[in-house]
Amino acid sequence: MLYIKITEISYHGLYFFFWADTFTLEVEQSKTYLLRIINAALNDELFFAIAGHNMTVVEIDAVYTKPFTTQAILIAPGQTTNVLVQATQKPNRYFMAARPFMDAPLSIDNRTATAILQYKGIPNTVIPLLPHLPEPNDTAFALSYNARLRSLNSPQFQANVPLKVDRHLFYTIGLGINPCPTCLNGTKLAASLNNITFVMPQVGLLQAHYFNIKGVFRLDFPDNPPTPFNYTGAPLTTNLGTTLGTRVSKIAYNSTVQLVLQDTNLLSVESHPFHLHGYNFFVVGTGIGNFDPKRDPAKFNLVDPPERNTVGVPTGGWTAIRFRADNPGVWFMHCHLELHTGWGLKTAFVVENGKLPDQSILPPPKDLPPC
Repeated sequence: MLYIKITEISYHGLYFFFWADTFTLEVEQSKTYLLRIINAALNDELFFAIAGHNMTVVEIDAVYTKPFTTQAILIAPGQTTNVLVQATQKPNRYFMAARPFMDAPLSIDNRTATAILQYKGIPNTVIPLLPHLPEPNDTAFALSYNARLRSLNSPQFQANVPLKVDRHLFYTIGLGINPCPTCLNGTKLAASLNNITFVMPQVGLLQAHYFNIKGVFRLDFPDNPPTPFNYTGAPLTTNLGTTLGTRVSKIAYNSTVQLVLQDTNLLSVESHPFHLHGYNFFVVGTGIGNFDPKRDPAKFNLVDPPERNTVGVPTGGWTAIRFRADNPGVWFMHCHLELHTGWGLKTAFVVENGKLPDQSILPPPKDLPPC
């Protein structure tokens, strides 16, 4: 499901969902409209396009970008994209459409959701024109579109990319199979980072951290996978058990972190949209295949990389992000595919307090209900 807010030049706002009934947006000739697009789907990255109209991307995840024009956008669950649309085409009715992107050998619901952009004065009896959407498995479009995203990096909106890295992290993303005595076949699917399937605790992580409650989580999440292997080689279909645990990483306050997220072919490769709570980060690099720590960093964009809070790790590839840990607390990082995060594809960062009062976690309000 896509969730969109439309604003015209006069700043009259309108919200709508792609829902069971087809929504119609009436536009006036020669006006420019700002569409604030949110992918609220649970398990699908989506292509979105408007028949006969280009879109100018100006913002992602509430951060300005260098504007560029495109016929379609790609948006992952949890991501937002703001685009400008000019109503300068022949007055008519035009479909706005969204459908899933999936370039892994997995089955998906490939139905197309639609709404209608309708010029003022055009009757509802006119059949809308269909947009040209990328093919569902159009990897080339997905990679080229994401490569065009750049931070504005102007004097007013600077891209403060960490150039020096204090902490290097390398997390592999994998699927697995664990024993399940009560399941139909005696097993169940799992997902993991560095072969650890996250187990949700009975006490809130932030609560346990603030009040120093012992036994809720462990601070020993590994910085690297336990066993290096050819991550994106032939599919691995045996020895797929994962380690269960509530394990997190401790990060020093104000330290700079580089995290490389590596997809793997455990059962299957797949694209994974990862979201980090509490922070924006810079997407400094991405690629297909295995990350090469000696060669790939030389190709990082450290000048104007896109800044956002949710990033898609490409199918059979990797993504590198950087951020400064200046927000103390406990912050989840998880795959934004609901199915995968439910299988345990998540972890958390415990960012320590700084030395000054305004660099420490605030106490909980007195009326906070217990977790």
